[in-house]
Amino acid sequence: MKSACLLLPIALAACATHAPLTLTSPLPPEAAAEALPRYHWQLTDARDAHGRRVDTLFVRRDAPVQLDFADGRLAIGNLCNRMAAAYATDAATLKVSRLASTLMACADPKLALLDDAVATRLEGALPFAVQGQPPRLKLTARNGDVLVFDGTPTAQTRYGSAGETVFFEIAAEEVACPHPLMKDARCLSVREVHYDAQGLENAPRGEWQNLYAPIEGYRHQAGTRNVLRLKRYAVPNPPADGSAVAYVLDMVVQ
Repeated sequence: MKSACLLLPIALAACATHAPLTLTSPLPPEAAAEALPRYHWQLTDARDAHGRRVDTLFVRRDAPVQLDFADGRLAIGNLCNRMAAAYATDAATLKVSRLASTLMACADPKLALLDDAVATRLEGALPFAVQGQPPRLKLTARNGDVLVFDGTPTAQTRYGSAGETVFFEIAAEEVACPHPLMKDARCLSVREVHYDAQGLENAPRGEWQNLYAPIEGYRHQAGTRNVLRLKRYAVPNPPADGSAVAYVLDMVVQ
């Protein structure tokens, strides 16, 4: 007799829903802790103690809940509000302090529920494990829910350095820029901005120049001028027609 999971598409989906969330080759706890800040972790699956998918955590299909670990801080993105907390690891336990959140109103009630659903599951002492390649993070919430995140390398991991922080003012309109391989190429016009430790400009702004390299994570809107905080990385062994420098958006300042 064939398995019930082969009879109907609906039955197949139901059987998949109750599949166990296991890691095939987890890293040792110390290596797992070292892997956390090397990746952006996006939520790909979440099940309750009965194996049922936790749908309240998957409100934004195009932007899954994302965890970022850096300098002892956990940042949680792709919610209604931004959340952050201090974290530490102890053997196979991730310890997350009380989450702090911005206080924006959520027009979509499902987003408001998402914030609450994340906050109740990602505080406290959470058993965790990391699988090597492809990188995958498994967290067990205090209520027994199991959350699985897939990792993508951070820019620092990809480029092999901490990068250099720079500030660029982005002109409102793109400009024509000569390019040997692309006809009618257009690019951003930028100039560098300098700030002191108090966040005040401490030098005249630089000259406008064409930026031939893209800014990862930034989408320009025509007619809008921005000041961006970027990470600038040297690209090891760039292709002959590629840039030797890479820029990654860190924050929109203005």
